[in-house]
Amino acid sequence: MKFSVGIFVLTCFTLLGLGSAIRCYSCKDYTASCSKQRDCSYDDACLTLTERGGMTYRQCLKYSDCEYGRLGQMFPQVSSFTFKCCNSDLCNSAHSAAASSLIGALASVVATWWVTH
Repeated sequence: MKFSVGIFVLTCFTLLGLGSAIRCYSCKDYTASCSKQRDCSYDDACLTLTERGGMTYRQCLKYSDCEYGRLGQMFPQVSSFTFKCCNSDLCNSAHSAAASSLIGALASVVATWWVTH
């Protein structure tokens, strides 16, 4: 019985964010301290675009526009840049990889504990 409930809880955690719009950080600055958040559209991703001079743009963007050529057209003032598009809540923060890993690890620990107790 506990195993079935554990599987159900794990499935709920997995499906929690599917089918809904995401939240992204939205700012333009030289620091990693962006705190302004924005609700995005259903088909959006979170963009982090960093120009060679250090300016970083964080915003919602249609996922289909997440390609170097298209971004070059959308940001003509930026001559050389790197970018990352992601599709989970607030994934365009400066520390998104660590936060995502921590959340995944915590969910695994809770699910394992639930099943074994």
